[in-house]
Amino acid sequence: MDQRAWRLERTLAYHCAPSLSGVKPADLISWRESGSGDGPLLCRYIRLLADQGVRLRVLNRRGGHYLLLVYRPELLRRCLAQPAVAGMLARAGYPGEMEGQLRMLASRLGRAEFPHEVGLFLGYPPEDVAGFQREGGRNCKLVGPWKVYGPVEEAVRRFRLFGRCREQLCRGMDEGNTLLQMLAAV
Repeated sequence: MDQRAWRLERTLAYHCAPSLSGVKPADLISWRESGSGDGPLLCRYIRLLADQGVRLRVLNRRGGHYLLLVYRPELLRRCLAQPAVAGMLARAGYPGEMEGQLRMLASRLGRAEFPHEVGLFLGYPPEDVAGFQREGGRNCKLVGPWKVYGPVEEAVRRFRLFGRCREQLCRGMDEGNTLLQMLAAV
């Protein structure tokens, strides 16, 4: 495996472990190209990850900077169909089907103001997304992968689970496995 592919796999293992492991519907990461251009590398991984049931989608690209959504389609579909989530997305002007929702999210990510409803796509509890929007990111009960405004105990449990997923994938890479080898074993 060349250095650029290793760097991408390591980034995915570290930042997207929960979605790659199937315990979270999606993760969002920022990827900066190496000097030689990574478009072909990303296209290759879009195909390779799809073979493992994982989608890698470029939501936004500016210069050599990519905003990537890594997701498991069925988990994301179920997440977005939850009544509280679907209602919040509808009120924010999103269509009712996942592909349209992803296109609208990509469009909104290209604007100056960040669309905080992205948390719904990432599996954050609706009450936490609503709390963040209402409070402007202040007055939360706990900070972890997201700011918690709802039940803390459940959030702590999920934060720990996400950490274990990261540790497992990163340890596997440290032991010489590729990310794709580990996903094939899941």
